[in-house]
Amino acid sequence: MSRNMEHQFSMLVREIRKEFVGNGPKEISTRFIGSWAVSEMKGNLTNIEKFMMNSKDGEKMVHEARTEFVKKIYNDKGVRQRFEELMGANIVRIFSDIDIEADIAMTVFVFDKPLHSKE
Repeated sequence: MSRNMEHQFSMLVREIRKEFVGNGPKEISTRFIGSWAVSEMKGNLTNIEKFMMNSKDGEKMVHEARTEFVKKIYNDKGVRQRFEELMGANIVRIFSDIDIEADIAMTVFVFDKPLHSKE
Protein backbone atom coordinates (compact mmCIF):
# COMPACT_ATOMS: atom_id res chain seq x y z
CA MET A 1 0.00 0.00 0.00
CA SER A 2 1.32 3.42 -0.86
CA ARG A 3 2.62 6.03 1.56
CA ASN A 4 -0.32 8.16 0.45
CA MET A 5 -2.77 5.62 1.90
CA GLU A 6 -0.75 5.50 5.14
CA HIS A 7 -0.99 9.30 5.27
CA GLN A 8 -4.76 9.20 4.61
CA PHE A 9 -5.13 6.62 7.39
CA SER A 10 -3.13 8.84 9.79
CA MET A 11 -5.31 11.83 8.93
CA LEU A 12 -8.44 9.79 9.64
CA VAL A 13 -7.03 8.74 13.03
CA ARG A 14 -6.26 12.41 13.82
CA GLU A 15 -9.73 13.52 12.66
CA ILE A 16 -11.49 10.94 14.83
CA ARG A 17 -9.33 11.70 17.87
CA LYS A 18 -10.03 15.41 17.43
CA GLU A 19 -13.74 14.76 17.05
CA PHE A 20 -14.03 12.64 20.21
CA VAL A 21 -11.22 13.91 22.46
CA GLY A 22 -11.17 17.56 21.44
CA ASN A 23 -7.60 17.52 20.19
CA GLY A 24 -5.59 15.23 17.99
CA PRO A 25 -2.00 14.12 18.39
CA LYS A 26 0.71 16.60 17.39
CA GLU A 27 2.53 13.94 15.36
CA ILE A 28 1.19 10.75 13.85
CA SER A 29 2.64 8.12 11.57
CA THR A 30 1.08 4.92 10.28
CA ARG A 31 2.69 1.89 8.69
CA PHE A 32 0.95 -1.04 7.04
CA ILE A 33 2.31 -4.50 7.78
CA GLY A 34 0.32 -7.33 6.21
CA SER A 35 -3.20 -6.94 7.56
CA TRP A 36 -2.10 -4.52 10.32
CA ALA A 37 -2.19 -0.74 10.36
CA VAL A 38 0.11 0.49 13.15
CA SER A 39 -0.35 4.13 14.18
CA GLU A 40 2.11 5.88 16.49
CA MET A 41 0.94 9.18 17.97
CA LYS A 42 3.04 11.73 19.86
CA GLY A 43 1.74 14.73 21.76
CA ASN A 44 -1.66 13.36 22.79
CA LEU A 45 -2.21 14.75 26.28
CA THR A 46 -4.21 17.88 27.04
CA ASN A 47 -2.94 20.55 29.44
CA ILE A 48 -5.43 19.35 32.06
CA GLU A 49 -4.16 15.76 31.77
CA LYS A 50 -0.56 16.98 32.10
CA PHE A 51 -1.53 18.90 35.24
CA MET A 52 -3.27 15.82 36.69
CA MET A 53 -0.11 13.78 36.20
CA ASN A 54 1.63 15.72 38.98
CA SER A 55 0.50 12.97 41.36
CA LYS A 56 0.75 9.17 41.19
CA ASP A 57 -3.04 8.85 41.42
CA GLY A 58 -3.38 11.40 38.62
CA GLU A 59 -1.03 9.40 36.37
CA LYS A 60 -3.07 6.26 36.95
CA MET A 61 -6.34 8.11 36.32
CA VAL A 62 -5.09 9.66 33.06
CA HIS A 63 -3.78 6.31 31.79
CA GLU A 64 -6.99 4.44 32.63
CA ALA A 65 -9.25 7.18 31.25
CA ARG A 66 -7.27 7.47 28.01
CA THR A 67 -7.10 3.71 27.49
CA GLU A 68 -10.80 3.09 28.19
CA PHE A 69 -11.97 6.13 26.26
CA VAL A 70 -9.98 5.19 23.15
CA LYS A 71 -11.39 1.65 23.29
CA LYS A 72 -14.89 3.13 23.46
CA ILE A 73 -14.19 5.39 20.45
CA TYR A 74 -13.01 2.49 18.31
CA ASN A 75 -15.96 0.30 19.34
CA ASP A 76 -18.30 2.85 17.74
CA LYS A 77 -19.84 1.31 14.60
CA GLY A 78 -19.62 4.57 12.63
CA VAL A 79 -15.95 5.05 13.48
CA ARG A 80 -15.07 1.51 12.42
CA GLN A 81 -17.02 1.96 9.20
CA ARG A 82 -14.93 5.02 8.27
CA PHE A 83 -11.71 2.99 8.57
CA GLU A 84 -13.20 0.00 6.76
CA GLU A 85 -14.41 2.13 3.85
CA LEU A 86 -11.00 3.78 3.48
CA MET A 87 -9.16 0.45 3.54
CA GLY A 88 -11.66 -1.77 1.73
CA ALA A 89 -11.32 -4.33 4.54
CA ASN A 90 -13.11 -5.14 7.81
CA ILE A 91 -11.60 -4.51 11.23
CA VAL A 92 -11.14 -7.73 13.19
CA ARG A 93 -9.50 -6.31 16.32
CA ILE A 94 -7.95 -3.11 17.69
CA PHE A 95 -5.18 -2.86 20.28
CA SER A 96 -4.37 0.50 21.87
CA ASP A 97 -2.19 1.81 24.69
CA ILE A 98 -0.48 5.01 25.78
CA ASP A 99 2.76 5.70 27.63
CA ILE A 100 1.65 8.83 29.46
CA GLU A 101 5.14 9.74 30.69
CA ALA A 102 6.50 9.80 27.13
CA ASP A 103 3.14 11.02 25.73
CA ILE A 104 3.23 8.38 22.99
CA ALA A 105 0.22 6.28 22.03
CA MET A 106 0.14 3.23 19.76
CA THR A 107 -2.89 1.72 18.09
CA VAL A 108 -2.80 -1.45 16.03
CA PHE A 109 -5.77 -2.01 13.73
CA VAL A 110 -6.07 -5.62 12.56
CA PHE A 111 -8.01 -6.07 9.33
CA ASP A 112 -9.48 -9.24 7.80
CA LYS A 113 -7.11 -9.21 4.82
CA PRO A 114 -3.75 -7.79 3.78
CA LEU A 115 -3.85 -4.08 3.09
CA HIS A 116 -3.30 -3.45 -0.62
CA SER A 117 -3.85 -0.42 -2.79
CA LYS A 118 -7.48 0.04 -3.88
CA GLU A 119 -6.91 0.54 -7.61
